[in-house]
Amino acid sequence: MIKIEIPEPNLVITRSRQTGQAGESDLSSVYGFTDYHKIPRDKGGMILFFDAKEDLLFVGKARKLRQRVKKHFEDNVSPIKNHRDDVHKIAVIYVEDSMEREIYETYIINALQAKYNIDKVFYK
Repeated sequence: MIKIEIPEPNLVITRSRQTGQAGESDLSSVYGFTDYHKIPRDKGGMILFFDAKEDLLFVGKARKLRQRVKKHFEDNVSPIKNHRDDVHKIAVIYVEDSMEREIYETYIINALQAKYNIDKVFYK
């Protein structure tokens, strides 16, 4: 039997709704995430989107993480397009090997029962 463990996230960013005091400029943010720039441009891995209750909304994989996260917030075909406002936290796990990304994605979707992943669901 193969034992798979979900890796700990390498990076977690949380949506911030902070604004500056009167007379100060607003904090720079991309889609409400002020630490968006910390997601590496050149690394591959897994992206996990969580809501404010820590429920897993969606799991994705990418060869270039930052570009893929951006696509989820801009694309009209993204599975979370109608639920973007629900995303409170993004966890990023670096996984360079494409086969490992595929295995982890399927495992995480089914182990944590991701709400909006419908194509790789075995737990119904």
